[in-house]
Parts: sequence; C-alpha cells; structure tokens
Amino acid sequence: MIKKAIVLVAGYGTRFLPATKNMPKEMLPVVDKPVIQYLVEEAVAAGIEEIIFVTGRGKRSIEDHFDKSFELEHNLVEKNKKVMLEDVRKISHLAKFAYVRQPEPKGDGDALLRARHLIGDEPVAVLFGDDIIDSEIPALKQLMKVYEKYQDPVICLEKVPRENVSSYGIIDGVEVSDRVYEIKNFVEKPSVEEAPSNLAVVGKYIITPEVFKAIEQGGFSKDGEMRLADGFIKLLEQKPVYGCVFEGKRFDCGSKIGFLKATVEFGLKHEQTKDEFNKFLLDKLANSKKIS
Repeated sequence: MIKKAIVLVAGYGTRFLPATKNMPKEMLPVVDKPVIQYLVEEAVAAGIEEIIFVTGRGKRSIEDHFDKSFELEHNLVEKNKKVMLEDVRKISHLAKFAYVRQPEPKGDGDALLRARHLIGDEPVAVLFGDDIIDSEIPALKQLMKVYEKYQDPVICLEKVPRENVSSYGIIDGVEVSDRVYEIKNFVEKPSVEEAPSNLAVVGKYIITPEVFKAIEQGGFSKDGEMRLADGFIKLLEQKPVYGCVFEGKRFDCGSKIGFLKATVEFGLKHEQTKDEFNKFLLDKLANSKKIS
C-alpha cells in the first residue's frame, strides 16, 4: 500500500506575477479553497496518509494553511459559525504533514531528492502543485491500481490535441491494456512532426526507490537543473515504466486560462455559488450574442 505522497511546490509561479510576488501560486483560491488543498484532498481520497511538501522561499503560507489556527478557530467559536469552524478544523486533520526546503531552484529531480530521506525503501506518490483533476475515481488512485498490477513506476498521461504536443513531455509507448502503456521513451516538447504520440505527461506519478537512484545517475543538465524526466529515461535502461491515461477532466492551474477554467468549473458545482454563477454566465453569453 502506498501511504506517502511528495508534493512539489518550490516553483516561483512566474506565470501569475505580480499576484505571486509574495503569495505562492499554489495558494491561489479556486472558489473558496487554494489549489494545493484540492491536490491534498485528492491524495487523501486515494488512501495517502502522509504528505511531504518540498517548498522554497516564500512558501510559508502553505505550511500555515495546513496547520491548526487557534486564533481563527476561537473567533469562529465565539461567533457560533459552526460550518466554517468545521471546514477550517478538518484541514489540519487531512493527513500527517512534513516539510523540506529546496534551497535553490535546481529542477524537480533535485526537489524530489530533498525528500528522499523521509521515504525509505518504499514506493511513493508524487504530485506537482499545478494539476487539478476532477474525476469520479481520484486520478492518483487510478495510478495506484496500475502500480498494484505491475509493481513498477507509473506516470499519469493525458491525450492532448496533436497540435499542442510541443507544450508537453510526450511518451512513446505500447498499449498493454485499456488506458495503460508500457513506456519506451520520452520526448520533451517535440514538434508535431517529431512527436511519437499525443500522450502527454501530467504531474502525477507513482515512483519506486530506483527512480531516486536514476535521478542521481541522470545528473544535472547544461542549464544546471536535475530533472525527473531524465531520471525516467535512465530508468528505462534498467526496468519498465508504465503510463496510465486518467479518466477525468484536468485543469492546469499553473496557467492563467487553466486556472480560470477551474474556477468556472468548480464555481458551477459549489452549493453556495452554482445557481447565481450559472445565471451570471448565461446572462453574459446572451449579452455577448446580442452585441455580435
């Protein structure tokens, strides 16, 4: 059973400047919860009990968010706001939390190695702090099922439009069962002509101890970064790596348009906002048609 997850949140979030100048991009709210809470809730729903955050400078608010807030809870008790109190209290009880820091931005592979000592000799889930996947079965749980069958690393995949492959890491692989591929190679941001498929890597993984070793073997690239993708390429020389095309809807909350789409999607599902928000969007659409 996989009970630990590493969540990588050390990036600067430059695509959201100036909002992220003093605020982690992972703390930007989608309706009334920060992006990072959606990821933690997904992990917990998949059976994860321990969350290890790899953070960087300026990320202290993430730690504060998942900690107990005595002053806030006391204020909500005094004002008899029971529902809000319950929502706040449950955050710190979602899982056990630990934090390690990546002193310098030297790539996601380097960030993963910072948490290696907390994992030991066991498989672990890895989540990047950008991708929210709305699905009936948590996307991470879908990866776990593939791992249970093959006992080898598993990478989350998404079929993207062919014209968009140059924005992703793309895999070359052989389908071994429904939505499951044995990966043969990785190509980072290929042209449409050079892409071996339209299967893009999404920021969710199940990794084994061998992956940490392969990251070290891959070393630092010319730009001074150590990458998980290079580690997987090294690992393919030694053992199989699998990919799972998730069932669900992904929102890239690391981009402005993805973040806006997530806000609309979850705003239309939230009990307190869905009716009025739906009416607003319909009125907006009707007015735009009149103008055109």
